[in-house]
Amino acid sequence: MTKDVIALTPRMPDPLSVLAGLLSGGPDKLVGTERDGAVVQLCDERGRPLVSVEAPLLVQVAGEAERLLGAVPPPLPFWWTEARATTGVAEAEQLAGTFAARLASLAGGTAWPRAAARSLAVVRTDGVSVAPAPAAAQPAVDVLTDKVAVVIQDRPVVAMTAWLSDAFRATAQAELGLQIVSPAGTTLSPAVRDSLGGWPSRWVVQDERDGYYDGLSGAVLRWQEGMFATVVAADATPDDPRTPVAAAFKEVADTGERQLAVSFRAVRPADDRLVLGGALESVWRELTGGPPAGWGTAEPANLPWSPTRLTEVAFGRSPEPTWAVVVGTPERPGLATVRISRTKAGVEEDVRLAFGYGDGEEPPLDALRRTAETLATRHHLQSMLVQLRKARRDLGVPPRFEGPGVPVAFVLGAEEVRTMPGDRARHTPLPEPPVPLGPKARPALYYPMPGDPSDLAGWADFERLMRHLKGPEGAEGA
Repeated sequence: MTKDVIALTPRMPDPLSVLAGLLSGGPDKLVGTERDGAVVQLCDERGRPLVSVEAPLLVQVAGEAERLLGAVPPPLPFWWTEARATTGVAEAEQLAGTFAARLASLAGGTAWPRAAARSLAVVRTDGVSVAPAPAAAQPAVDVLTDKVAVVIQDRPVVAMTAWLSDAFRATAQAELGLQIVSPAGTTLSPAVRDSLGGWPSRWVVQDERDGYYDGLSGAVLRWQEGMFATVVAADATPDDPRTPVAAAFKEVADTGERQLAVSFRAVRPADDRLVLGGALESVWRELTGGPPAGWGTAEPANLPWSPTRLTEVAFGRSPEPTWAVVVGTPERPGLATVRISRTKAGVEEDVRLAFGYGDGEEPPLDALRRTAETLATRHHLQSMLVQLRKARRDLGVPPRFEGPGVPVAFVLGAEEVRTMPGDRARHTPLPEPPVPLGPKARPALYYPMPGDPSDLAGWADFERLMRHLKGPEGAEGA
């Protein structure tokens, strides 16, 4: 049975409905709160949490329940109420299911997964106890060691939920790695992949043949010395410490699906008239014909797209950075992560964006130069890289090998071109010269990558360009 259970309801769960759900363990269960009341917990007799319930979230963006759960939700808008059971306690999982079932029954909705929310009866928990703190003190964390925090996620898509976002923050503050464990059929949201960082954080996939492996690298893993770590091959040597790769990771079939990935950074002067998100919206409109559908500070993205509201949230959190996820429509899958931070140069927007295309759908490569010019002339573009990659249309990251994206264009902002010594930015080793964008006196430069976008030789062109732009002094310091 899954550890996470979610109620999707057309009406906001009122206090009586939530109370009825909380009484799923009987009237003698203790109730506590965390995060200033944003999380309500059913606890055992010693005050340790059995089930943690997140505050209901109003979802106003189409397609999020389908994308993250494969569930059919009520009509928009609807309420998303998530409960997480303490790992390894069967009664806790039953409590979470009963809570969601009662909430869905009273508020007129459904519960996900249906198998976890079958009964409305009180769950017997006499004598049940749970793991002691500190692991139980963080609802999303299932195992805590002196090296990593382990989160078990049994859902179709491991998304950057409020639970998981809290776990990322907590582990970063404690200088620990975060390891996410999921079954083989699960995919990873790009928002989570982009946040995992380096060792010892990793995505751990359960596998029948190899036990566990890293879902992003394929390396076979074992639990050793307080964390999941790579297995050393039997024939490894000190000079060649090889790691076995899981057989499941190498089982890849070309479906014809592709993704167009756009990464860019823009730095705007900080003033009271600044509106954030305009650069991202411009890219979205140029490449899809319309704006993003929604955004949020966690998944599901629950708010209709609004640069004004994004700006208000970022300014309210300043000088701390703001992280947000932005999504497209089900008809044109798109997902971006945005990190907004205050720097000496101004307000920086660091964006990683991807659009998905099925077999027979053509990415709009002819619109890239126009997109770059819009960013360079209106949004203080610093740099942009565009790649084409063989990957899923739905943007989910599978625990299988996905080849690297192939660069099809790189853009250097006007300020970066201006500060580069001599004519280094204009005279490159590439066969095609860069294309000036914007004012002739102070242009940005667009570097097309020659050849077939499906040809991995594009990386050689890109690396040659980067070495050239860095110059001899950059190469020495690299």
